[in-house]
Amino acid sequence: MPGLTAYAGFYEVASPKKGEYVFVSAASGAVGQLVGQFAKLLGCYVVGSAGSKEKVDPWKNKFGFDEAFNYKEEQDLDAALKGTSLKALTFYFEKVGGKTLDAVLLNMRDHGRIVVCGMISQYNLDEFEGIKNLIRIIYKRVLVQGFSVFDYYYLYPKFLELVLPHIKESPDCVH
Repeated sequence: MPGLTAYAGFYEVASPKKGEYVFVSAASGAVGQLVGQFAKLLGCYVVGSAGSKEKVDPWKNKFGFDEAFNYKEEQDLDAALKGTSLKALTFYFEKVGGKTLDAVLLNMRDHGRIVVCGMISQYNLDEFEGIKNLIRIIYKRVLVQGFSVFDYYYLYPKFLELVLPHIKESPDCVH
């Protein structure tokens, strides 16, 4: 299911284009790693974040992400995003929520897209964290769309058609 979630969210919901600037949070998870690799296959510039050096290093050195950072080492996620070569985000694959989403909203391009399939930082909280920068959705005319993989089971054959040749070629990664 994570593979189809990545495929449907990336190709069907986000409708990405070559050359776009993509940020993937929770890049070390099954969905995040595939979204990043799909973006690289398409010719996008990809930055990922994860919660440890051990999780970040493979994304830069093995899986082809252009940049990656450990969000737990960053005091200011807005500054961390601005410190990458992204300039401004065209597309964000949201799986974390909270402070990460708040920082992303400060770094979106006009008419950017945020595709939401999870908010893991919120799942075990007694009270959800508020998002302070929602007004940026209006200022930047950002499209935010949530989705559930259950709506996209019909794409499974297309997903397999894309990934199986890459798995045979390189079992560790799609790119």
